[in-house]
Amino acid sequence: MKRMLKKDIIDSVSEELSMQKQDVSVAADVILETISNALARDRRVELRGFGSFSVRSRKPRTTKNPRTGQVMDIPERRTLHFTMSKSLKESLISDMD
Repeated sequence: MKRMLKKDIIDSVSEELSMQKQDVSVAADVILETISNALARDRRVELRGFGSFSVRSRKPRTTKNPRTGQVMDIPERRTLHFTMSKSLKESLISDMD
């Protein structure tokens, strides 16, 4: 599977909209920073037709190191959660057929 980098997205959008790459890059940075700031403030970010991002808390837990057998306490932490939209899910499923 080939990965797509931020640079590739900027190149594609720049070509599609006939805009300078520098302008598209600035816009992408502003969008990503806005999303990051919203998530940091515990706000849900929803992009219609794509999906939604939210922050969830994981409870503290105890686990055992499989190599040493040592019991370790893992503290509570916040994680990013993504839920894809129904239309994105359907397009991914139809691509497999």
